[in-house]
Amino acid sequence: MARRYDPERRERIIEAAIRVVGERGIAGLSHRSVAAEADVPLGSTTYHFASLDELLVAALRRCNDNFAQTVRESAYFADPAAGLADELTRLLGEWFAGGRGPMELEYELYLAALRRPALRAVAAEWADGLGELVARRTDPATARALVALLDGISLQVLLTGGDFDAAYTREMLARIVDGGGTRDTGPPAV
Repeated sequence: MARRYDPERRERIIEAAIRVVGERGIAGLSHRSVAAEADVPLGSTTYHFASLDELLVAALRRCNDNFAQTVRESAYFADPAAGLADELTRLLGEWFAGGRGPMELEYELYLAALRRPALRAVAAEWADGLGELVARRTDPATARALVALLDGISLQVLLTGGDFDAAYTREMLARIVDGGGTRDTGPPAV
């Protein structure tokens, strides 16, 4: 039997891995489950990805690329007159408006790096990439703090099942952008 030429197979396997993790979590990922989802022979998954970590790296990189594309296409980073806190709040609101599923998937892959060292460099690319974009509008240290806050707010909303609070997010981001906002100077003088 002749081997079928299938130049898109590797890409289909990556997309299938993303769907498997989205539906079943990291624990549900195996070469077998991905092969079934991609409708390819089991040997194709191991041919393109010798280990599950290699497959997870490719899936996480794909999620990072999709996220970076969304941010690059966002008009929010194009208008220097708009407030950075407002822009980031609107951007985070858009992510939540797109549904929790894609965000949960990205964070599951992102947090898998805690137990899988092979994923750490790719997981860091997300924060570094967003930090570079934000640093175009502020200094690098403030950009890192803003990215950390966006991460924290996103995780809190996802973990608690609560709603995204744009007013709170904007206020907290503005405090960082403005150099700390209100400072506690101790008890009032009497």
